[in-house]
Amino acid sequence: TTSNQPSVTALYSNKTSCLEILTLTMLRSATTRLTYRATTTGTRRLFSSNPLEADSGALATHAHHAMNLALAVLAPVYFMVPESYSDGFFSKSFGVLLSANITAHSWIGLNYVATDYVPKVSKALLPPARYAIAGMSFVTFFGLSRIAISSPGGIKGCIKGLWNPPKKE
Repeated sequence: TTSNQPSVTALYSNKTSCLEILTLTMLRSATTRLTYRATTTGTRRLFSSNPLEADSGALATHAHHAMNLALAVLAPVYFMVPESYSDGFFSKSFGVLLSANITAHSWIGLNYVATDYVPKVSKALLPPARYAIAGMSFVTFFGLSRIAISSPGGIKGCIKGLWNPPKKE
């Protein structure tokens, strides 16, 4: 071999035990694997370098999946709770929490869409698209929060109003 380490056949010819040969071979291959893994793959980023890149990093993916579950479970529960139990502070605070969850979920999801499809048109359009998504997210959050706080019935009353037309006097 070209390395300074003795080969397996040289060790065997020196009456080295099979256990020593096996141990050396295993250590060599483990060291090679660890060195290769450390130099080639790197570590996965937890955070993004740019706060507008809501879809990059392991934390964003984990948060998006957690919000999927929260929206799938908590939104139907919120809409099924009778109004007598959900009037007042509970309804308003849960409405703001729901609006934050919807906004963050859509912000991360739209960034995934922008990352996938905007570069097909032009790579230069990706940063402006991210700014537009952030702007829409702020407007969505403040609009839904305002509905949750100041509208009669909150978000639940607004959704019910879509199917129940206003009474004519």
